[in-house]
Amino acid sequence: MLRLTDIKLPLDHAESALTDAILARLGIAADELGGYTVAKRSYDARKRGAIVLIYSVDVETPREADLLQRLQLDAGAAAPARGDNGKPLHNVMPTPDTSYKFVAKAPATMPLRPIVIGMGPCGLFAGLVLAQMGFRPIILERGKAVRERTVDTFGLWRRKVLNPESNVQFGEGGAGTFSDGKLHSQIGDKLHHGRKVLREFVLAGAPEEIEYVSKPHIGTFRLVSMVEHMRATIESLGGEIRFSSRVDDVLIETDAAGHRHVRGVTLATGEELRADHVVMALGHSARDTFAMLHERGVFLEAKPFSIGFRIEHPQSLIDQARFGPQAGHPLLGAADYKLVHHCRNGRSVYSFCMCPGGTVVAAASEPGRVVTNGMSQYSRNERNANAGIVVGIAPEDYAAYGEGPLAGVALQRHWESHAFVLGGGEYEAPGQLVGDFLRDRPSREFGAVLPSYTPGVRLGDLGQSLPDYAIAAIREALPAFDKQIKGFAMHDAVLTGVETRTSSPLRITRGGDGYSVNTRGLFPAGEGAGYAGGILSAGVDGIKTAEAVAMSILAGVARAA
Repeated sequence: MLRLTDIKLPLDHAESALTDAILARLGIAADELGGYTVAKRSYDARKRGAIVLIYSVDVETPREADLLQRLQLDAGAAAPARGDNGKPLHNVMPTPDTSYKFVAKAPATMPLRPIVIGMGPCGLFAGLVLAQMGFRPIILERGKAVRERTVDTFGLWRRKVLNPESNVQFGEGGAGTFSDGKLHSQIGDKLHHGRKVLREFVLAGAPEEIEYVSKPHIGTFRLVSMVEHMRATIESLGGEIRFSSRVDDVLIETDAAGHRHVRGVTLATGEELRADHVVMALGHSARDTFAMLHERGVFLEAKPFSIGFRIEHPQSLIDQARFGPQAGHPLLGAADYKLVHHCRNGRSVYSFCMCPGGTVVAAASEPGRVVTNGMSQYSRNERNANAGIVVGIAPEDYAAYGEGPLAGVALQRHWESHAFVLGGGEYEAPGQLVGDFLRDRPSREFGAVLPSYTPGVRLGDLGQSLPDYAIAAIREALPAFDKQIKGFAMHDAVLTGVETRTSSPLRITRGGDGYSVNTRGLFPAGEGAGYAGGILSAGVDGIKTAEAVAMSILAGVARAA
C-alpha cells in the first residue's frame, strides 16, 4: 500500500473530493484505485472561516510498483525520497508497518507469576500485554471494580461522602476513567506502542475514529465498559485480577553481593504473595504506598509538578474564538485550547487537561481535603469548557513543607487541606470570579458562568489558597491568555480551587532494564512513578514495562537452565 500525506481539503468538501485528490496526487485513473483508508485526519484552524482538513490516507492500487519507481521510492523504504530542498517528493511513501510485535512468549513453566500493582491505564496495559504473551499476571487493585467505584465516586459528588479506597483516584481504570478520555500525547513512539493502545481500545468498544483523528478522545462513560471488556480479556488469557487488595508492604531481600531483590508483597489483609517481578503501576495519588516504599529503602526522588485552579468559560466562547463562523461544525466538535505564559517571576503558567464541553469534578482521595479535576463525556456537549490553569513548581519550592522525596506530597496535602477549610469543610470547593481574582477582591455572587463542580462551589477569595508566587503568576497569565482567546479573562469566568494532582510529585527512579535503580525485580511504571502523563502515555509505559518484565523472566529461566 501507499501512504499519501498532507492532502488538504475544505472543511465542507464533497464526499468525492478525497477520492479525486488521491487520483490527482498519484496520476491514476479511477479504475486503478483499489480502495483507501484514512490513516489520519486533522485540521488547520489558523484562518478563521477557512478551516482546512488535512488527510493522510493508505491507498491500494495495482500500480503500486511502477508508481513507487516513478516517484523514486524504494518499496522497502521507511521514508519518502527527498528532493534537493530536503522536502518529500509528492508526499507519497510506502505505508509503514505500525502493527505491534510481541517481544517474547512465556516459557512452559515459570516458578512465580509476575504481579502488577494498580489497574489504571499503565497497569491495565502491563497486565494485558503480559497476559497476551502467556505470563498469566496477578493484578492487584486497591479500589473496586469500575462500576462499583462509579457508585462511590458519585457518593462524593452528590452526597459529600468520600470513600478513601474507592474514588476518582483509586479503582479499576484509574484516574483516567473520570477524565476527558484524551488519547493523544507528545511522546516519541518509534515502535508504535501508541497504536497498540488505540487498537486495544477499539477492540474493547471505542469508536474506530480514535485511530485516525488528530486529537482522539473517548469520554468517561465509554471508558467504563471498555475497561470491563479489557479485564475480561486478561482473565480469559489466564490473568488474575483482585480488587480491594491494597499492597501495604514489599518483601525485599539483599544477596551476598549487596544487591536488593524484590521477593513479593504483603496485602492489607496480611496475605503474602511471592513474586520476583513486581510492576509498580501506581497512580500519582498513592501517597501511602510512596511512603512505604521510602521506608523500605526503594530509591525515590522529588520531581517538578504543577499547581493551580480550574477555570470555566462558556464553551460557545471558546468555539467562536477558535473556529469563528465555522463553530459548531460536526467534524470540529467542541473547541479546545493549549496556552502557556512565561512570567516575570520566572514561573510558567499553562493550561492543563483542557476539557471541552465538560465538568469540573471532585477528585479528593483523602478525608478533609479538596482536589479538582476535569471530565468530559464523548459528546462534549455540556455548557462549560474547563481547564486547569497551573503553575510549574520544582523541588526547591517544597522545602517549607518537608525534606526528602516526599516533600512534594506534603505541599499538596497542605493546600488541599486549606482548600477544604475555605470551601466550608464539606468537600465544597473555594471559588472566585476571574474579574474579582484579578482585582484582588472577594466574589459574592455568580454571573453568567455557573460552576459545574459538585458538591458545590463557595465563593470568596482565592488569593490565599496557593503560595504567593503561584497567585502572582496566574494573575499575570490570565490577561496574557485573553490576548490569545478573546474573553478568556472575562469577569464572570469562574476559578475553582485547587488543582494539585497534575502529575506525580516524585519519581521512583528506574534504570535502562526497567528495574528500580536499587531494587531488582521492582518495575516502577506509569504516572505515579513519574514516567507518564495521561492515558495514552501511561498505556505505552505499561506496554514497555510488560516487555521489560517478560525479557527479565526469560533471562532468569535461561540462567537457571
